[in-house]
Amino acid sequence: MIEIVIGILAECWEILLESAPYVLFGFFAAGLLKALVPEEAVVRHLGKKSAGSVFKASLFGVPLPLCSCGVIPAAIGLRKQGASKGAAASFLVSVPETGVDSIAITWALLDPIMTLVRPVAAFLTATVTGLLINLLPEEPPAASETKEQSCGCGNSCASDKPAPEVKPGLLKRLGAGLRYAFGDLLGDIGKWLLIGIVAAGVISYLVPDDFFVQYLSSEFISLLIMLVVGIPLYICASASTPIAAALVLKGLSPGAALVFLLAGPATNAATLTVVYRYFGRAATLIYLIAISVCSLFFGYLLNRLYAMTGIDITQWVKQAESATSSPFALVSAILLLVLIGRNFLPGRHGSSSDCGCGDSCSF
Repeated sequence: MIEIVIGILAECWEILLESAPYVLFGFFAAGLLKALVPEEAVVRHLGKKSAGSVFKASLFGVPLPLCSCGVIPAAIGLRKQGASKGAAASFLVSVPETGVDSIAITWALLDPIMTLVRPVAAFLTATVTGLLINLLPEEPPAASETKEQSCGCGNSCASDKPAPEVKPGLLKRLGAGLRYAFGDLLGDIGKWLLIGIVAAGVISYLVPDDFFVQYLSSEFISLLIMLVVGIPLYICASASTPIAAALVLKGLSPGAALVFLLAGPATNAATLTVVYRYFGRAATLIYLIAISVCSLFFGYLLNRLYAMTGIDITQWVKQAESATSSPFALVSAILLLVLIGRNFLPGRHGSSSDCGCGDSCSF
């Protein structure tokens, strides 16, 4: 038993060493995005019920590094601020399916093809979902939503001019963005990332190398199983990546791994409940069907791409796994663990006030 635990821990450590530098880079890029992309610009472009607003929402969502739980208030906030159902839904799909942090870790643990295809597939899945939901008739806002939008001060609001907003300087925004990335955001995602690494370590150590070749040789069945596994699973894009890499090493096709990477972060009980509450039953059904069909379709196309190019993804993953860890990787792994562990200290529960950017942390 002790030998098994030591073996699993060794696998987890190797995965952490491979991914830590890229994870830190991803969070650094997230901080820059937070500082440089104005929230009001995002909201301004998503209000119309048009293909353009859906396209922009999908595109805006691709680099944003929010987990499955973090994107829900952000998407509902956009909806309440005037974004169309389709735009808010496409944002709700593209954000958790990818992000600068998960793109970086995909490069570290998988290969360049998957690194390129993953965000493209996420963008197209989100766009298809949003366009289909926009075909539904727009319902008038509920009374509760109307009250939320009202300030409750009668007509006096019309005569009171808001004080001019003082925009912080670039250095201050950069500082706030980096504090957000390595504070609140890492606190939200870090726990799930470690869970994903542990799950990948268990799979790497305990599952035989030919498991999927032996038991799931059918391409369609493997795609379907990964969809069924991914839909109810509560996992973020970064945490799903080491699990997908471990499954690929055991013989899972890259297309089935992509299905897991797309369906897992975008669909779970919490997300579907929120979609049902704010978008309605028909939109929820379209949301689930669109993600499922697109995931299977892009997974199938990805398998064809690997077959056509003759590239073996397992060889790339094994090469990355066998690479000698550098001192930089060791320092990065230790730093990442310290930053994640810091968020579990008493009094550090992560809030929007920590980053100094107020409500913009809903990003």
